[in-house]
Amino acid sequence: MVFLPKPQSAKVFNQPQRFVAGWYWLLPSKQLKRGQVKAVFLLGKDLAVYRTDSGRVVAVDAHCPHMGAHLAEGKVEGESLRCFFHNWRFDHDGQCVEVPCLGKSLPLKITTWPVTEAYGLIWLWTGTEPSQTLPIPPELAAQKVVSALGKNFTKACHPNVVMVNAIDAHHFNTVHNFPVEINFKAEIINQNMINFTNTTQGGNDSLLVRLIKPFYREAGTYNLSYWFGSTGTVTLGPDFLHFYIMFTLRLGQKGQTEGQTILLTKHRPGLWGWLLNGIILWLTNLVGNYFAKGDTKIFETIKFALKTPLAEDRSILEFIHHLERQPVLHWETWQPLDEEKLPSAPAVNNHNGGVKIHDPIH
Repeated sequence: MVFLPKPQSAKVFNQPQRFVAGWYWLLPSKQLKRGQVKAVFLLGKDLAVYRTDSGRVVAVDAHCPHMGAHLAEGKVEGESLRCFFHNWRFDHDGQCVEVPCLGKSLPLKITTWPVTEAYGLIWLWTGTEPSQTLPIPPELAAQKVVSALGKNFTKACHPNVVMVNAIDAHHFNTVHNFPVEINFKAEIINQNMINFTNTTQGGNDSLLVRLIKPFYREAGTYNLSYWFGSTGTVTLGPDFLHFYIMFTLRLGQKGQTEGQTILLTKHRPGLWGWLLNGIILWLTNLVGNYFAKGDTKIFETIKFALKTPLAEDRSILEFIHHLERQPVLHWETWQPLDEEKLPSAPAVNNHNGGVKIHDPIH
């Protein structure tokens, strides 16, 4: 048996009004053309996101500091955005550069947020300066990559619950009928990133395992990397061909998950490389759909509460433990959580193959 802290001691896991500071996806790049501005709701905050004439993407707090009109109703002019209501104009740094009725500018500035584009998406960092790079499968970190967008999806539960499903070792046997017991080894890479590596061996009683085993030097490749508790990458496949799937999630207004799947592979040059890249991304999509299909029902009905944790839930507890130690922001305000009012992060101790979480307060 293992022990968890009481639910109220979790500062961010499965909490509908808090999230980890990090990179979050806004919308597909192709949906924002030059000269366009769009309204985006992200983690409780209204944003106006626009692309300037030069191609730069700018994300600003949505409401004009004059009377609160939504700036996504305005229009892009060169490298700036003009409010539709009284025609105030703001440059790409958020600085007010024109108030027409005054014939001059005012010393006002709207908040802008760091953004970047990768994998066919526009991403935003929920702070003033990014402290981490964008998520990427570790095997591709030093590679040039090719990507394609997979499914955009919504789940009726919190993103953290969707995330832990991929490291719920026992459900591979009960839901997906996998003939081998899955075991994961966790490794914390940095404050915002944790890896889970499959260490499963054996399973020779299964015909499936005997058929695929010659294609693996050691344990079957099924590795996961998580950033900010909201974006994960799966690396799987035989030694000669690994598939890479990213699923990036964000917390919706009603506590649900809004997610986007991204298919990745290393770049192969030339015409034949272009064709091979397309085939591999198509296969990656098939693989991702196979694993996702069996879990759909779970995410529509689950009310997550780990009331009776077992040793088999070790990876989930390690994920929660790592998540609880990351910088946390409030929904809507994006202000840091007051750490002084919270208990210290629970400690994880290994004991006889289990995981014990000590709560110092409850």
